[in-house]
Amino acid sequence: MKKNILAVLIIVLLVISGFLIYKKINGKKLPPYLIEAVGVVDGDLINLNTKYPGRIVRLNVDTGDRVKKGEIIAKLSDKEYLKKLDALNYEIKAKKDNLCFVKTKILKSIEIARNAYLAKKNELNALNADINAIKAVIMQDIKDEKRIKDLVKRKVEKHHKLELAVLKTKTDKDKLKSLFSKKEALIKEIEIYKQKYEISLASKDNIQAIINAINALKQKRDEIKVILSELNIKSPINGYVDTKIANIAEVLGAGMPIVTLINPTSLYLKIYVNTIYTGKIKLGDKAEIFLDAYPNKPIPAIVNKIAKKAEFTPKEVAVRADRITRVYEIRLKPLKPNPLLKLGLPATGVVLIGKGHLPKSLNELPEL
Repeated sequence: MKKNILAVLIIVLLVISGFLIYKKINGKKLPPYLIEAVGVVDGDLINLNTKYPGRIVRLNVDTGDRVKKGEIIAKLSDKEYLKKLDALNYEIKAKKDNLCFVKTKILKSIEIARNAYLAKKNELNALNADINAIKAVIMQDIKDEKRIKDLVKRKVEKHHKLELAVLKTKTDKDKLKSLFSKKEALIKEIEIYKQKYEISLASKDNIQAIINAINALKQKRDEIKVILSELNIKSPINGYVDTKIANIAEVLGAGMPIVTLINPTSLYLKIYVNTIYTGKIKLGDKAEIFLDAYPNKPIPAIVNKIAKKAEFTPKEVAVRADRITRVYEIRLKPLKPNPLLKLGLPATGVVLIGKGHLPKSLNELPEL
């Protein structure tokens, strides 16, 4: 009885072995218009670094978390910068108060100097009018003196009247001489008042200097505000966290990474093919990506990169049949982001290189 059971088992094993050998020899074959290869999903990692040094006081994400563009990923301590901001605001206020005081004082002094200068110029104008009037009087005195002198010669007028006419001419000439002296002194005074006025105008530069100082402080304040804003580390993309590098309470220097992010739109399948196939594959060729967990859900893709140089087979090529000496890297880019794709996930890529159609299932393809 035992011998019969053993014989049956041997026969069954022989039948199964024969079937497997037959299936292996006569298994599915890849159509000539398709190229199949295995690879891993890759993408462009983004290091989210600090721009300024500081201690992490808040960290809102962990590895694998989805993030949105503009979302605050982490926050660095801002106490030091807030103190600087308060000090700058205080200094700006003090400068503005000083500006108000100085401006009022300077503008008042300019007005006083200007009025004094104009008053002296008006005084000079009045003096010139007096001089011109005296000149006219002297001219008349000379005429009167000549006329009276002629009348005295003809004994029509007394000599005493001539003496009075001569005295008046001399007196008026002395007045004119005095006015010229006064004019000369006034011109010197006007020059002094003009200089005072010009000096007071120049003092307006002090106002501008204070304004410039205020603007410089405001610029520093704006820089601090920018720093405070950038202490909130924000995500530049819609994606997810690939790796969390830093932790809360760690002190980071400028340029140090906190997390690495990946953009789903940058994901692609990296496969390697034999040199005999690279001439057949062209950029833009249609392709599909199959994940082992979803063999019946092909992900439409295209060939978006073909390496220009061959390289030795990378260690990541897991299938022994693909471990040839030199291969070319081919990248298959999904036509649109797919939530099933994850960085480092193994997958199968199929490229259409001729007339035919891409498979709808991984089961249609021979096992690599």
